[in-house]
Amino acid sequence: MNQAALRFDLPDPHLLALQVVEDDIDAYQHVNNAVYVTWCDRVAWDHSAALGLPIERCLELDRGMAVVRTVINYLRPALRGDALLIATWILPAESRVCIRRRFQLLRTSDGTTLSRAEVEYACLELSSGRPTRWPAEFRQRYVVRPAVLDGLTELGPV
Repeated sequence: MNQAALRFDLPDPHLLALQVVEDDIDAYQHVNNAVYVTWCDRVAWDHSAALGLPIERCLELDRGMAVVRTVINYLRPALRGDALLIATWILPAESRVCIRRRFQLLRTSDGTTLSRAEVEYACLELSSGRPTRWPAEFRQRYVVRPAVLDGLTELGPV
């Protein structure tokens, strides 16, 4: 299926292509639920790097984002050999310390949404492990796009 024909929940996603490999498969012959969490982490890091905040810069700033809460809805199984696209969007922050991301995983062959997730992160001072306010560079880069805000009013919670 053409990527332009895929239906994403929100506009302007950051996308990462994935391929289900043998190590992703569990005893039930589908992708293990823990792998979905890894995929969310992978696309979040890819998106952060694309925004100008790769891991190296976070280490220089002594700031990072730690997962506080994860909600995943598993809708359909991903299977051996599936080609997938995972999308992410930054959602409005609910505090000066936290940020949320929305995720959607699609199978590219038929456009089926396999899962949706939302992850809340807290900003940490890496050297102490303590929560802290976002540095200016985070505030400049982790910006919610207006089109995403408009789409959220229709979409609602995960």
